[in-house]
Amino acid sequence: MAKLALLLVLIFIITFPFGYWRAGVKKFSRDWFLAVHLPVPAVILLRLLFGFGWWALLLTVPAFAIGQYAGSLSRSLLTK
Repeated sequence: MAKLALLLVLIFIITFPFGYWRAGVKKFSRDWFLAVHLPVPAVILLRLLFGFGWWALLLTVPAFAIGQYAGSLSRSLLTK
């Protein structure tokens, strides 16, 4: 269980800056797509290195989305 928690925290940490970046660019632009998709290979690699199978997507996808959202939210709060 600790291994899974560590994986989810690492995914959040990886995706947070990409969410921050995504919030500062035009929606559906090239940079927006890069901000959303660049961390995906790292997240997949982490999941495999931690030894989790496909079932872990049920938790890693929400961790990815929460990291993106938190990064985006932090940018909007800091630029007000």
